[in-house]
Amino acid sequence: MTKKYALVTGGSRGIGKAIVLKLAKDLQYHVLINYQSNEQAALETLQMVEKEGGSAEIIKFNVASFEDTQAALNNWKQANEGAVMEVIVNNAGITRDGLFMWMQPNDWKSVIDTSLNGFYNVTNFFIQEMLRNKYGRIINMVSVSGVKGTPGQTNYSAAKGAIVAATKALAQEVAKRKITVNAVAPGFIKTDMTADLDEKELVKMIPANRFGEAEEVADLVAFLASKKSGYITGEIININGGIYS
Repeated sequence: MTKKYALVTGGSRGIGKAIVLKLAKDLQYHVLINYQSNEQAALETLQMVEKEGGSAEIIKFNVASFEDTQAALNNWKQANEGAVMEVIVNNAGITRDGLFMWMQPNDWKSVIDTSLNGFYNVTNFFIQEMLRNKYGRIINMVSVSGVKGTPGQTNYSAAKGAIVAATKALAQEVAKRKITVNAVAPGFIKTDMTADLDEKELVKMIPANRFGEAEEVADLVAFLASKKSGYITGEIININGGIYS
């Protein structure tokens, strides 16, 4: 029996980590946990997967770099001949918040490179194989910022908004081959990324009156990664407690 694989970029912490655990446990995928710098966190996530009876491995590369991504994934493919990559979760992303008028070129470029070019670098590597296999699940993690725009996050909103459009376009290109392409747009979720935010103030804006949990986002991603979601494609699914409805 061929081992089925899933790749989660930025899979060592936060929402990515929750997704890794869910795909390994609920869908029995062997999960590639991508990380760039925090090896300790990646190893901890790997241990959690194995403790729950799942299987995974860590793979280091910077999604923002085409060369780095190609090299790491080519090495992995050579070491795992015949491996079938069924699920890609493009989760890696960074924020460099600030008002646009004071935004430095690198704050613009690094955010676009990680989110948007990262989507291209990883997805493009596997797409022909998915088309040949006539099966695939591509899930792009976007954000409420990419759907409605968030002041102070023009760079992040631009990157995530571009992925929203790319999701809709690619979905139409590959649907005949049983490949679905969807995006998940979380609102305020309890993670390291939102730890510095004023939760008490922000909760007032959220109809559900709380921040979301990473596990709730992972549940949605796991459904989109499963066989059950075959007729859902090109969709942007908001998970934000009613903040943007």
